[in-house]
Amino acid sequence: FPEFLDAIEKEPRVIDYGFQLAHGALRGYVMAERGAANEPATNEDITQMQRLAEEALGAGAMGISTSRTSLHKAKDGEFVPGTFAELDELFAFADAMNETRKRTGRTSVFQLAIEHTDVPDQFEWMRSFAERSGATVAFNFSQTRHAPDVWKDVVEELDRAVADGISIVGQVAGRSIGVLECLEGSVHPFIRHRTWRELEHLSLAEKVHELKKPEVRKALLDESRKSSTPNAELLMSGWERMYPVGVDNIDYEPNPTTDSLEALAHASGRTPQELALDALLAFDGHGMLYVPLFNYSGGDLELVRELHQHPATRMGLSDAGAHCGAICDGGMPTFMLTHWTRDRQRGDLLPVEFIVHRQTLQTAQLYGMTDRGLIAPGMKADINIINYEALGFSKAEMAYDLPTGARRLVQRGSGYIMTMVSGVPIVENDEFTGALPGKLVRA
Repeated sequence: FPEFLDAIEKEPRVIDYGFQLAHGALRGYVMAERGAANEPATNEDITQMQRLAEEALGAGAMGISTSRTSLHKAKDGEFVPGTFAELDELFAFADAMNETRKRTGRTSVFQLAIEHTDVPDQFEWMRSFAERSGATVAFNFSQTRHAPDVWKDVVEELDRAVADGISIVGQVAGRSIGVLECLEGSVHPFIRHRTWRELEHLSLAEKVHELKKPEVRKALLDESRKSSTPNAELLMSGWERMYPVGVDNIDYEPNPTTDSLEALAHASGRTPQELALDALLAFDGHGMLYVPLFNYSGGDLELVRELHQHPATRMGLSDAGAHCGAICDGGMPTFMLTHWTRDRQRGDLLPVEFIVHRQTLQTAQLYGMTDRGLIAPGMKADINIINYEALGFSKAEMAYDLPTGARRLVQRGSGYIMTMVSGVPIVENDEFTGALPGKLVRA
């Protein structure tokens, strides 16, 4: 890990960046195929992982991350390494973090992704980890449609941790965690249909041309398919949770009773499948469907608003580089400012000062970065100058600019008069300047 940091530090970047040590990668490095296959770690394996974790933290890793959820799988469909690791393996990281803290005085973060519905049952060991390590334990905190009231138990556990002085925080997204379905993406309602499979090799324009033929359209709509999991079923035919993206932009707080494909189908006398296909074919095949998965059981974002005001939650879970064929949360910081402080129509707003604090100083403090997060003498000059009235973001679109020409959904912000990193303008009037003042942040 130290060599990795040294190598990546040589390349100039736009913004500052830091790294956490990934448990899965470390497990694979130490245990090879046994680690990838999620076999139990031996005492020797655990000792070596603890030593390498201390080395990584000493070199500047900002924390350690692990995954214990069935949602995270490798390309071969297997669960990522460490998903089922025993607690003695995890607590070796606690000891590594504690030793680093005693030696350097620095605290760090142990970040974990766990099954949303299991969070209350995990608090006992999470509390022990936080006390043993001296680190902050940060976990994913979301509401699921399968157990929409579990969040209340999580809040009770967080309240107990706060009262006991134990550093545990829940990371809350700024809106529903959802996916964008489109013909260019990795998921849409017809992606497993035989007719679609026969068209997959065509360009987007050719696909659109074929799908507009009455006989092809009828064949596609008449075909049935069965999804393998409840989550897949929701993405393929959860019409009550699918929303067509309109001309202007995505409505991230749509009304299920009027805006969903199910509601629109009922009102128009057409089928949800027909409306879904029409939405995908719109805008020359660039049309989209928005499917909120988490934090939307109530049909609005009121729970998100409540959770963001809890003292033991932090802003998080905005995937800007993961699942990039279906998720596009790079615009989340702008959304936080526009939706929650200015544009929301279906409930109360939040103060702009609170939302700025939420995304700046609170995050810096969580990771022990004392040199940034607010504008004050002696602090790092990372500053956004915005036109608040003009602040916004574009509709998401697919770009093909990753290595090998791979795809990713992108969403561009607007209303940024200037963005500075260490006092150097990197954005002027919504355009990048080409400056690369960003540096590696070592804990």
